[in-house]
Amino acid sequence: MESHDFVAYGLPLIEEDDIAGVLDSFRSGWLTRGPKTLEFEKTFASYVGAKHAVAVNSCTSGLHLTLSCLDLGPGDEVITTPLTFVATVNTIIHTGAKPVLVDIDPYTMNIDGRKIEEAITSHTKALVPVHIAGYPCDMDAVMDLAGRHRIKVIEDAAHAIYTQYQGRMVGSIGDATVFSFYATKNLVTGEGGMVTTNDDDLAERLRLWSSHGLSHGAWNRYTDQGSWFYEVLVPGYKYNMTDIQAALGLSQLKKLNKMQARREEIARYYNEAFAGCPAIELPIDSPDVRHAWHLYIVKLNLAEISVDRNAFIDRLKEKGVGSSVHFIPVHYHPYHRDYFAGASYPVTEEIFERIVSLPLYPKMSDEDVAKVIQAVMEILN
Repeated sequence: MESHDFVAYGLPLIEEDDIAGVLDSFRSGWLTRGPKTLEFEKTFASYVGAKHAVAVNSCTSGLHLTLSCLDLGPGDEVITTPLTFVATVNTIIHTGAKPVLVDIDPYTMNIDGRKIEEAITSHTKALVPVHIAGYPCDMDAVMDLAGRHRIKVIEDAAHAIYTQYQGRMVGSIGDATVFSFYATKNLVTGEGGMVTTNDDDLAERLRLWSSHGLSHGAWNRYTDQGSWFYEVLVPGYKYNMTDIQAALGLSQLKKLNKMQARREEIARYYNEAFAGCPAIELPIDSPDVRHAWHLYIVKLNLAEISVDRNAFIDRLKEKGVGSSVHFIPVHYHPYHRDYFAGASYPVTEEIFERIVSLPLYPKMSDEDVAKVIQAVMEILN
């Protein structure tokens, strides 16, 4: 792979086989939901070990669709984390339900399983754990709480394709799991997502509500196997995936393990380079899970360096290295600051001031990785 003068924070790996798959979709005449989407759903369900998979046009729409299909609405409460992209919380608000934020574990940066039970009330109907960076939440604790309190678990797995928790694939554990295929994710379709579930009734509702509420089989009404007649059974949404996206997804899924191996290799290079550096706390990893390494998030030990996090990012950019922050806490945004007025999540707030996401994607060359390492160490030293 070629090295780059500026190492971008994130780039997709699109190769000739991906392009060929999309061109095949164009030549087939199917542009919107069709046979490629159905094939992608079936293949993806098999990959994560779920009974059903429903392809959607984004992880955000998948979250909203799932929450809606579980009949969440005004008067209900849904527990999630403040350290996530705002879509996780916005989709709860869209249903009319109330999001309840629970602080994070300082090591994993996932929702703190020990604090969830304190937030459960008689109005709690669901829990949305977010597997940040591709490291799984403590799903034993989550599922135990959910079972005892009879609440649903919808996993936000935007970062967690390929992730395993104690030998189980994320996508086969909760009541439903929602994945993202956005342009910077481990598997890309440009925009797009997938909802997986083992619940037959929920899967049927997801399919129905994802495409206007049209009666089963309406997607093929323009073929010689279909009929012009259809019925709208519920006032559904326009959340379906297209065959163009699905064609790219199928191609990417075939080589996901290869792309993941490169992510793991880069993470290992970083770990070895930064090991023993007092100014950096490395990302957590554990032998009982499989990390998807969607993000490589370091925590700066600010007492050990002469710059704050924001200046550190600026210095990286000056040295030709892009970076990012995952995430600005939900309650820091103007709308959500008012919505959660007076709320404080001390672990999230302290961690936020120290976190930086370094470049990590299969398209990076060894030279790119070396440039990132050199830039980080020069700043820290």
